[in-house]
Amino acid sequence: MRFRSAALGALILLTGLAGCGGSPEPQIPTDIAFRGDGVLDFLRPDSTVITRIAIEIADTDSAQVRGLMDRRTLPERGGMLFYYETEEARSFWMRSTPLPLDIMFIGTDGRIVNIVPRTTPYSDDRINSEGPVQHVLEVRAGFTERHQIGPGTLVRWRRTDQ
Repeated sequence: MRFRSAALGALILLTGLAGCGGSPEPQIPTDIAFRGDGVLDFLRPDSTVITRIAIEIADTDSAQVRGLMDRRTLPERGGMLFYYETEEARSFWMRSTPLPLDIMFIGTDGRIVNIVPRTTPYSDDRINSEGPVQHVLEVRAGFTERHQIGPGTLVRWRRTDQ
């Protein structure tokens, strides 16, 4: 009887301690849903399509600052196109971005200037264009290698949400 009382007391004490002290578990936010705003084609030199993806278009300052931060998922054939009015050197980072990405820098002529493949999640390292570009495209890491997309590949995109 004495053993049962001691065991019961210990169980009550442990149960009480489990709910006390320490900070609560961090709340994991609901993932941000992909919003298909358009489509983007990667083209061979003869203008045939290599592959097509759905794109979310970041064309406002707030959308460009947010980018793919806090996104835990991205469709295999999806990406985010950063649309800018002007052509200039661009620099990105992966702060608050949990997914590794391939980042493509695109000139005003629609050709990929350079690609930074398999970026490091949550990194503050700068990811730079190799010269002036007008657009930037982010896709899941490994996409460019799987589809044999490289500098010089032409991209053509259009909105489908309007």
